[in-house]
Amino acid sequence: MKKINTCILVLVSLLTMASCAPKAGTHKNLVVYYSQTGSTQMVADLLATSLNADMLCLQCETPYPDTFEATIEESRDEVKNNTGRALTNGTIADLNLVDTVFIGFPIWWNTAPRIINTFIEANPALAGKTVAFFATSGGSNLENSDQVFKAQYTDLNWQNGMLMNDVADSTITCWLGTLGL
Repeated sequence: MKKINTCILVLVSLLTMASCAPKAGTHKNLVVYYSQTGSTQMVADLLATSLNADMLCLQCETPYPDTFEATIEESRDEVKNNTGRALTNGTIADLNLVDTVFIGFPIWWNTAPRIINTFIEANPALAGKTVAFFATSGGSNLENSDQVFKAQYTDLNWQNGMLMNDVADSTITCWLGTLGL
């Protein structure tokens, strides 16, 4: 009986791992991210490696301040006044080659930094593309950002995003599996 239970446990474990495994295919993926402190960049690197994807690090024309407190204050003003953030890069020449775009950012004031809006609006060819957020945060969740962006940019094929603080490769693999990648 003990041997049968062990076999069942092994089988269930293998089935669980298989359901989280990325599906083979020819999807062209792009990882776009903004990182102020490097936390989001670490996740972007792991995700791009898992997907064998191209990466684009968004850069502000006018950088955010060096201190966390000043950055949070400035981002609060952007949210309050609904102002954007100019990019020095961020326009993608040929999005026709991309199937899925992963957009990463730190969560500030319970939403994405405005530079993410600037990126989406600078790339109208994102329309119809599959898009999924990933984010890092010291205390917020991703739910508000998901809701706001899904309502704001209805022409994108939004997938469930994921908050990725201290994430492991296995977490990314499982998330990609839920997205069918």
